[in-house]
Amino acid sequence: MTKKKKKEADPRVHDELKGFKMEINSFGEISSSFPIDKINEFLNKNVEDKKLKDRDDLKED
Repeated sequence: MTKKKKKEADPRVHDELKGFKMEINSFGEISSSFPIDKINEFLNKNVEDKKLKDRDDLKED
């Protein structure tokens, strides 16, 4: 009996990240379809940093 491979569907992502894919090669290096600066910009805008949320010395945008 042979196993059937599941068809790989595109993962659900935020509209700003359409086409985003990450892969890890045989050397353990991470490659991405988006530049790291664009990913960091998205994360800074959409994700609250739990370590920094209670600090009084940081300004909020």
